[in-house]
Amino acid sequence: MTSPEAEQGGVAGEAQATPQDGAPRPEERLERAVRAAEQALIEYEIAVETFRVEVENFSRLHHQKLGPMYARLDELDAEIAEARAARTGDPEDRRKADEARARVLPMPGVEELFHGWMDGEGLFPEAVAMLTDQPVRPPQRVRPSDEARKLYRELARKAHPDLAQDDTERARREEFITRVNAAYARGDETLLRELAEEWAKGPAPQERGPSRAEELYARLEWLAQRKELLSLVAKELEESAIGAMLRLAPDDPDRLLEEIAEKLLADVSRREAELAELLR
Repeated sequence: MTSPEAEQGGVAGEAQATPQDGAPRPEERLERAVRAAEQALIEYEIAVETFRVEVENFSRLHHQKLGPMYARLDELDAEIAEARAARTGDPEDRRKADEARARVLPMPGVEELFHGWMDGEGLFPEAVAMLTDQPVRPPQRVRPSDEARKLYRELARKAHPDLAQDDTERARREEFITRVNAAYARGDETLLRELAEEWAKGPAPQERGPSRAEELYARLEWLAQRKELLSLVAKELEESAIGAMLRLAPDDPDRLLEEIAEKLLADVSRREAELAELLR
């Protein structure tokens, strides 16, 4: 049986031998693994958040530019169904007409949904102008610039809450990152620069001190769980309708919107011709 003194002597001997043979202690290797996992998670979170903002902005532009066309198509479908029901007198056609009309009845929050394109009374003048090929002010671009993306990534890497060593520091970082995310979502490059200056003046993040192996293993497990949750978020974004559309043209989403708009305008023309034929 080895005595405590002998164990201490053995440990001391190992500690002295380590610098000579260059072999790191197990805790040191574990610490490096934890730091690598932390950085990998942060990069993954940045990628997921970047894609989330792109999906959100593309969704907003999609509704602004195409919302009136979808509304016009729904209205034409209702008018066509009503005209067909009036011509045939068939109860089934009347039922279909009622269902089609119900889909275009005023709904609470419709103005917010279409971001100012229409309300319960119908299309706004800007929407009518667009549908009739008249000049109309394009929707405001909110996609962050390349510089804004660069600033956001730098701030996220420096101030990420996962680098906090205690609850107080984590709370400070979370509050700061919330403001960073909000500025990035608006594409506010000026505010991102101000936030970068603010962080530079704040308390420097403390370096992680030596940790026990049990704590490091627990940290790795938490990082793995966090990565799994982010993977679910990323999957939902990628499988969403807007996410799928955005992946079709990641480098030129505006052109994709133009192509969809052209198709919808052609659909509107066909519906109008069909309605005119029924009403003739």
